[in-house]
Amino acid sequence: MQLPTRFGCFTSPLHRPGTDPALLLKEDLRLAETLDELGFDEFWVGEHHSGGWATLSSPELFIAAAAQRTRRIRFATGVLGLPYHHPFLVAERAVLLNHLTDGRFVLGAGSGAYQADMHMLGIDPATTRDRLAQALEVIQRLLAGEVVSAETDWFRMDDARVQTRPVAGPIELVVASAATPFSMRLAGRLGISAMSHVAPPWGAIRAGQDIGVDRLPGQWEHLENEAGRPVDRREWRLVVPVHVSDSVDQAKAELFDGWRFQRSDLYKDTLGVPIPTADVAQQKAFDYTIEQGGIIAGSPSDCVRAITALAERVSGFGCLLLSLQDWAPEEARERSLRLFAREVVPRLKGAVDGVAASQRWVAGHRAEFVASNASGRAARMASR
Repeated sequence: MQLPTRFGCFTSPLHRPGTDPALLLKEDLRLAETLDELGFDEFWVGEHHSGGWATLSSPELFIAAAAQRTRRIRFATGVLGLPYHHPFLVAERAVLLNHLTDGRFVLGAGSGAYQADMHMLGIDPATTRDRLAQALEVIQRLLAGEVVSAETDWFRMDDARVQTRPVAGPIELVVASAATPFSMRLAGRLGISAMSHVAPPWGAIRAGQDIGVDRLPGQWEHLENEAGRPVDRREWRLVVPVHVSDSVDQAKAELFDGWRFQRSDLYKDTLGVPIPTADVAQQKAFDYTIEQGGIIAGSPSDCVRAITALAERVSGFGCLLLSLQDWAPEEARERSLRLFAREVVPRLKGAVDGVAASQRWVAGHRAEFVASNASGRAARMASR
């Protein structure tokens, strides 16, 4: 069973309205520096154009700025709504970011999430999946160096070609998947990577309602069946909120108020998700979401067990992306990231196995070593 060996963070970013967006943007750039310092492998940044909570409109521009502040972390669009963009320009920007990041760019793609964004752009939501597939097919060919002529009902290309080539190998393409099998099948057909959300961002609507975790193994089967060949699970990314604290109860206490506010203000009152708002219903839904694995919370040991259980549940995956949310106070969020990097990742990677084995070995022979030391000291004293 494949445990994750790569770890990153995924953010829209979502911030409670009312704070200066310019200051929030600077905080998100500092976050990129922190993640790089802590050794995270990837940082995924999203695209939204409405709703108040998510004000980052161009993940590519953000990545260009953040890359100059960091040394090793990879950046990904998380995700770029391809139906909103001409695919030739997406390919051109991807190659440019590949150069600006010294090869640290990943093109993450999706069909778009917010209906208001689609409305403002005059896009019929029923067409977005087809647009995603059409755009990805063309972008993949352009990034491979092909000359492409293509025409659909929303874009046209005549003898299009990308002028420059990636500076450090091919650019990885990743398609995001939520509840339906469409994107997983698309990834299998195109031979690209996939990223799946473990649960909806609002968690369970109410306690007892399915949040989709048990459907994850089936999602991978859709990709494998479409690919028609063995596919490496190490290329599968899973996204889930993770909060590390001193205990499960402490983690819940740090998360709950912010989680409840976001559910009500963003998902119910802004986006129209039918979420019950009674205090008891919210608490039960929160507890149930954690029990089902839609949020991972607790001590470092609790989180290691939960991530291991998730890997067992889906028969393995390669990269865990922590969904970053402003639920806990800022100090608790930063502490969580540091605890995850210092105490969760090393255990999952086996980096501390040798240290633990050495301690067990010494402890198991301590009586022998103490007796040997005492005998040696006695012999030295007797020889004086």
